[in-house]
Amino acid sequence: MTRLSQSTLDDLDESVGIPGYDRTQVTRGIVHFGVGGFHRAHEAMYTDLVLAEGGDLSWGICGVGVLEHDRRIVETLNDQDGLYTLVQKHPDGQLESRVIGSIIEMLFAPDDPQAVIDAMADERTRIVSLTITEGGYLVNQVTGEFDEDDESIQADLAEGAVPTTAFGFIVAGLQARRAAGLEPFTVMSCDNLPGNGNIARKTITAFARLKDPELAEWMSEHVPFPNSMVDRITPVTTEDDISALRESIGVEDGWPVFCEPFTQWVLEDRFAAGRPRWDSVGVQIVEDVEPFELMKLRLLNSGHQAIGYLGYLAGHTYAHEVAQDQLFADFVLGYMEHEATPTLPPVPDTDLADYRQTLVDRFANPEVRDTLARLCAESSDRIPKWLVPVIQQNLHDDGEIERSALVVAAWARYAEGSDEQGEPIEVVDRLKSRVMAAAAKQRDDDPLAFLRDGDLFGDLVTNERFTDVYARHLDSLHTKGARQTLEDLVSG
Repeated sequence: MTRLSQSTLDDLDESVGIPGYDRTQVTRGIVHFGVGGFHRAHEAMYTDLVLAEGGDLSWGICGVGVLEHDRRIVETLNDQDGLYTLVQKHPDGQLESRVIGSIIEMLFAPDDPQAVIDAMADERTRIVSLTITEGGYLVNQVTGEFDEDDESIQADLAEGAVPTTAFGFIVAGLQARRAAGLEPFTVMSCDNLPGNGNIARKTITAFARLKDPELAEWMSEHVPFPNSMVDRITPVTTEDDISALRESIGVEDGWPVFCEPFTQWVLEDRFAAGRPRWDSVGVQIVEDVEPFELMKLRLLNSGHQAIGYLGYLAGHTYAHEVAQDQLFADFVLGYMEHEATPTLPPVPDTDLADYRQTLVDRFANPEVRDTLARLCAESSDRIPKWLVPVIQQNLHDDGEIERSALVVAAWARYAEGSDEQGEPIEVVDRLKSRVMAAAAKQRDDDPLAFLRDGDLFGDLVTNERFTDVYARHLDSLHTKGARQTLEDLVSG
């Protein structure tokens, strides 16, 4: 079996698409932090399409791994000349495969931090992009302020410190460019955050202000941080996926990416030194991203949370199992229509009823096999941004909260760490100890214990209208279970 590389592309099955451009002529224009599955199914894929159109080949991507667990992806892609296979899983079982060639080099920051700084200081680099997860921006969930006390940040702020975080590297790269008299690069967040560009600007500039106040002022004046909305379900690649691909295309790919056919990227057109012609390959370039991002966060992302905890507690393993269950489908559609949609501003050129149904159809794709465990992970970074604002607005507007309250109660029940059969649940959350400790108290004499974390829920615990509904649902989850609780709600 031959490993995927530039020299083995001709060995692939003829059904597999390969880069139709001369990769030896592609030069670096983008440095990207966080080369996970989503980046490779999204920004790298769109950039590959632009390169394939011909013309400007100066937009190749240099990927950067900062954390120790990034070592594997750096080594894998470097062994494969930056190539990997992107596989779209269609609902009918069809696999549509193509090799992506837009990543031309990978750097592992702990091994050579100066190489990362030099890549950003190079004037050919015009964009530095990020997929560092929602929690990677170190924002307090309630105050919205940068957490400068984080240990990794404090280490990077020490006098003469070599950067260890994405923030540290980006600021060092901008510092080098300013010292050399070069124009800055654009910092482009591609993470699932409302106002992701605004958050990146606020937190990275806050770090810079602590490190070099004059640089921070220069950044505030000259460095663009465009907002974006990104969307594509990209489950974790499994060993079974890798084996199936090996059999189908005849080449060993150490880390392919599997995703759904649907993809969307809405991007604010604010760049310091240009951008790839992403708009020519389907990216929506707009003046205001907010309506689109709110639509996605409150419908798709919160919709995932709506089926995640309840589906897991009811005994399901995958998202498609839940979405194909009419009881759950009716519940999530009810949440989207009656609770989330009323909180949305008008979304240009979008039929929200069609969008809602498309989401349920996407969730139900049996080939994607997105695990509920993945949807339930890192909830403390997700629920406060995606669902709590829906609840707060509906409380203010006297709107419906029944379904939203049940989702929060289901998270609280899930965080107890065991399912309805008494089997352990592996809670994955950066605040794991904190949320599980709160959940442990709710079965005793404090059913509202989980809501008392103001960093996660603001003042919801003081709102009697919400706590009455929440406590009723939590009690039902304990006494009747998830499925009967849903049946009672849907039929009520």
